[in-house]
Amino acid sequence: MVAMATASLTPRWVALLIPLLVLGAPTEEPVPETPSPAPGGCQRCCQGSETLDPSGAIPSAVPYVLPEVRPYINITILKGDKGDRGPLGMPGKMGKEGSRGERGPQGPKGAKGQAGSPGEPCKAQYSAFSVGRKKALHSTEDYQPLLFDTVFVNLDSRFDMFSGHFSAPVAGIYYFSLNVHTWNFKETYLHLMRNEEPTVILYAQPSDRSIMQSQSVLLEMASGDRAWVRLYKHQRENAIYSDDVDTYITFSGHLIKPGDE
Repeated sequence: MVAMATASLTPRWVALLIPLLVLGAPTEEPVPETPSPAPGGCQRCCQGSETLDPSGAIPSAVPYVLPEVRPYINITILKGDKGDRGPLGMPGKMGKEGSRGERGPQGPKGAKGQAGSPGEPCKAQYSAFSVGRKKALHSTEDYQPLLFDTVFVNLDSRFDMFSGHFSAPVAGIYYFSLNVHTWNFKETYLHLMRNEEPTVILYAQPSDRSIMQSQSVLLEMASGDRAWVRLYKHQRENAIYSDDVDTYITFSGHLIKPGDE
């Protein structure tokens, strides 16, 4: 009936009534897809679940989905300039010592360096003397210094020929040796002195034969200490032999090792 009434109306009224019919149609259940009627045709009123599409187009089976838009921001465009270096922080605690690594390969030989400036000459310290006596001597006092008249070696004149004393120029270890010839039937008794202290003696009992006697010693001397020889007259006559031709009496000494001074 509606279709027939619509057909009898003018096109203007048809355009006004079709939207009212569409809005008044039930929408609880989906409308099945049916072919659209021909323009100006009839439609059964008993089909309540079917509605007429006002546009006359067949609805699509797959609904249209809007694409998801995800914005993209280029971080490099927003990055600013590099800032200034901040202040140095407090040093942290020292970590545990690691294990010793393996020895690396030997590196290439370096270039030869420039020659250095010449050094100072080595200042080695020397001290030595050797003196002799060509005249015999009889002791006339309890203590009598032994004087010498012949010089073999006397570095820096450290041996005084007038007193018979050697003065050590530096502290250190010195070696001294004394050689004499005894006199027949006379006693030979001498002391090798360090300052006023007797260190060793050279002694020979009276004999009908004259022989050579010797004594040697290492002494630790301070700078300025003196070494000399004296005769000691005991109960018998003390004498040493020599002549004007040969030298029978000698006294020698030299520095072995300088001290720490």
